[in-house]
Amino acid sequence: MSYDPGALNAALAAAVGEDRLLIEDLRAAFMESAERQVDLLGRARCDANWQLAAWRLKGLAASFGLTSLMAMADEAADAAPGDPRILRRLRAMLDDLTLGA
Repeated sequence: MSYDPGALNAALAAAVGEDRLLIEDLRAAFMESAERQVDLLGRARCDANWQLAAWRLKGLAASFGLTSLMAMADEAADAAPGDPRILRRLRAMLDDLTLGA
């Protein structure tokens, strides 16, 4: 699955214009929230907690128009709790977002 970390920058710029400090603050808040949801996925031991974290991640991604992350969160919601393949792919996506800053 290809992933465009520049999509987050574009979404933030469209929302707040050229205010670099605000973009950086919003990016940091997004990353913190996304990482928190992936961490919760990693610790989930039941379907309900797993799905809740996946749905929250999907909603967060949707707020910024990150369709690849939304699709991956959908895939996670349908997977078994703790699926290591899903967790690796989500962490790789977040790493790409971090590097795309």
